[in-house]
Amino acid sequence: MPDQRVVVVGAGVAGLVSALELSHLGLNVTVIDRADAPGGKLHAETVDGHAIDSGPTVFTMRWVFDELMHSLDLRLDRELTLTPLSVLARHFWTDGSSLDLFADPLASESAVEAFAGADEALRFRQFCDHTRELYGVMDSSFIRSQLKNLPGFMAALGPRGLSLLARMGPMKTLWSSLEQRFTDPRLRQLFARYATYCGSSPLQAPATLSLIAQVEMDGVWTVEGGMQELIRCLTRLCKEQGVRFICPAHCDQILVRDGRVVGVSLDTQEQLLADRVVFNGDTAALREGLLGKPAQRAVASAAPQRSLSAVTWCIRTPTRGLRLDRHNLFFQSNYADEFHDIFEHQRLPRRPTVYLCAQDRPSAQADIGAERLLCLVNAPANGDVSELSEQALSDCESQVLSAVKHCGLDFELTPHNHVRNTPRHFHRRFPGTGGALYGQATHGWMSIFSRPGAISPIPGLFLSGGSVHPGPGVPMAAMSGRLAAAAVRASLGSIKSSPVGATSGGMSTP
Repeated sequence: MPDQRVVVVGAGVAGLVSALELSHLGLNVTVIDRADAPGGKLHAETVDGHAIDSGPTVFTMRWVFDELMHSLDLRLDRELTLTPLSVLARHFWTDGSSLDLFADPLASESAVEAFAGADEALRFRQFCDHTRELYGVMDSSFIRSQLKNLPGFMAALGPRGLSLLARMGPMKTLWSSLEQRFTDPRLRQLFARYATYCGSSPLQAPATLSLIAQVEMDGVWTVEGGMQELIRCLTRLCKEQGVRFICPAHCDQILVRDGRVVGVSLDTQEQLLADRVVFNGDTAALREGLLGKPAQRAVASAAPQRSLSAVTWCIRTPTRGLRLDRHNLFFQSNYADEFHDIFEHQRLPRRPTVYLCAQDRPSAQADIGAERLLCLVNAPANGDVSELSEQALSDCESQVLSAVKHCGLDFELTPHNHVRNTPRHFHRRFPGTGGALYGQATHGWMSIFSRPGAISPIPGLFLSGGSVHPGPGVPMAAMSGRLAAAAVRASLGSIKSSPVGATSGGMSTP
């Protein structure tokens, strides 16, 4: 089918995955992106001559990429070098306490017992059993499948899944669920943070998001060369399949004629005609008419609540005090205040939780001199309406340095050792978003059905990326790319569509 032309708008993970699978089918695929190179949110900043991942840093759900490679008659371990982490994350509190969670669940349970006592260790084991079961029923009924309405979702869940949801209370928030599961407020705080993986507040996110804990417990890997190496790998494989890349190329309109997509136009007035278009960008850009008025009806007209944005610092500096691991969290008291500040008051949190990715670890546990750090705090997605003042950013930096110092870590921020990004910066990179990094916030039980699916109401237009089903994050975005490719394939009619993840090799999933 080389005469079937597909244009993929956006060279993020989802766009690259769609392009790769569709070119493997024999379609003529062109990928365009307004940036100079592929990557989307998987981006790096250069500090003192060293590349530092400044976007997603956690590689989980390896099976998504294993199955993708298998569908292309490839093997992931021959395309990327992945190393499993023994420590999933290291957690610190300003009261001086700390807790590591491990890839070995028994080691985690022992650590929780030493941290909070035998009773909490038992509750932790029960929590793990619950999240494992929840992940099992949501995998095939939600994550791998095209978006369903509530009746379709309930039918896909089946009796076992429905019984599980009834027991957990689907209307509960993640926070209220954790209040019932743990007595130690630090453990509630630790597991509540998983809501932020979807850019959401644990005070409003549904209890079902606890399954993200299981995603991490199933394994976290590092990618040799950084997360940028994943982009380089996907781009290389696309080119080997004959995919054409045009970067930079600013798509200013998705062309619709007689109710059907016929291609895209660039800001240079050039038109790229196509039989199908896969839009791998935030759906807010469609809603706001940034891709032309006809494309607005691809998504609901009502704008949902935006997800979290962030302030980030890519730093190269020596650290002193604490021994960091790859992924480190620094918690302060009054966790709920952070989300009141962001979502209700639209301001930087006064006592932010600090995420620190030490990108030269764990392989270098000794004193390594200057090391590469990504420091991140959550922020409101209002970069289109206001710019954070230097005073607000200075106060935030002081809070960050104070919080980590209370936990025992010391490092310096100087004008020359870091690159800082704010919601305004992210809004410029991803227009229409205000800097929201996860699409819409996942607030309320029904929010999981309100994200657009791969199949848009406009014939020939398909959607992928973290703002569409099944949600944000590198593996979920990759899954959305696979779902978009499957939808395109089904629309061709001449090729029988198969469920995403079904492979001739009978590969299993966690």
